[in-house]
This record gives sequence, structure tokens and C-alpha cells, in this order.
Amino acid sequence: MKILNRTAGLSAICMALLYFIAFIFFGAFWSYPSDGSPAEKMVFLAENQFSFNVIYILIYLVFGAFLSFLVVGLYQRLKEGSEGIIAVGSLFGAIWVGLVIASGMIANIGLAYAIGLMEVNLEKAFDAWGIIYLMVESLGGGNELVGGLWVLLVSIGALQAGVFSKYLNLFGMLVGIAGVATIYPNEIFKEIFGISQIGWFIWIGISLFGCENENKDWGMAEVAKR
Repeated sequence: MKILNRTAGLSAICMALLYFIAFIFFGAFWSYPSDGSPAEKMVFLAENQFSFNVIYILIYLVFGAFLSFLVVGLYQRLKEGSEGIIAVGSLFGAIWVGLVIASGMIANIGLAYAIGLMEVNLEKAFDAWGIIYLMVESLGGGNELVGGLWVLLVSIGALQAGVFSKYLNLFGMLVGIAGVATIYPNEIFKEIFGISQIGWFIWIGISLFGCENENKDWGMAEVAKR
């Protein structure tokens, strides 16, 4: 359990770091010509394919791998205190892992396919990329319902079980609600969920690292009772 707690905690902190990397990359380095012509957009993607692939591997495939450790770690930590709600929450967590990884693979393979079509027909290449990007956004970027439900249910379960800080669990519930709210197509909910989840990942990661001392204190208390 100690190794799993540490692995899950480290994964959570690494996921927060990946969020930071994504914000910095898309905010400072990714100058996609949103108002450009289809030709300009496809040429930009072709010229920046390598950096696109690297960042999507990080924020989707690597993120999904870390997420899997966190989902399992939280399930093991919380299942005894709130088994039903944690089981349902972990189901959404597992689904989120699959959606995130699938989104990354579709994005990278799909971009290569669209760029390959540029030699045949530029308009078809742009149309193909539009469909592919819509799939990516629908599965893992534009709608955070599944991830929001996972955070929300895990936080409710932790609050019921009396695990972690009460304030952490209440904060996690707000983060989860923000994620669920992304079903409404407004960028503000995505931004709130993304930014607040950075704080939640860091906080939950530190808390999981602290579980070792918490377990030792609990064990000593049980010995004292006997």
C-alpha cells in the first residue's frame, strides 16, 4: 500500500506538471493561424507536426498513464470507507483513462493522415483534419464530463470516509462540478476545470504521500486501545 500511495501521489503531481506544460506551450509557443485559410492552417500543422506530436503524447498518452495509477491508488485508499461511491467513481476514472489515451492516439495518427492527403487534395486534407480534431475534442478535450464525475465522486467518497483534509475534499467537489459543467459548450468551464484541477492534483498528491505517516499513527492508536 505504501508503494501504491507514493506512486499515485507522484502521478498526481506529474499530471499537474503536464497541465502546466500544456498551458505554457499553447499559450506561448503555439501560434496556430485560426483566422488563416485552410492552406495556411494545414501548412502550419505540417511544419509543426513534430512539436504537435510531442505535446499530445505528453498531455494525452503520458497523462493517461499517470491517471491510471492515480485512479487505482485512490480506489485502494478509499474503498473500505465508502465502497459503493468509490467503485462508481473509479469506473468513471477508468473510462477517462481510456478516453484520454484514445484521444492522443487519434490526434497523432489523424494528423499524419491529414498531412499525407495534402499532396492529393488540400481541401480534403483540411476537411479530414477538421473531422479528426472534432473527434479528439469530443472524446478528451472539449468535454470533461467523465473526468469531472470521477473527481466529484472520489471527493464525496473521501469526505464520507473521513480520508484526506475536509477542505481538500470540498475543493475536489467544486473541481468535479466544474468538470461536469463543461457539458455546456462554454470555454470558461473548461478553463476553470483545468486550472482548478492543477491545484487538486498537487494537493491530492501531497496528501497521498502523507498517507504513510497517517497509517502509522492509526496503527499506533489501535495498539494503544488494546
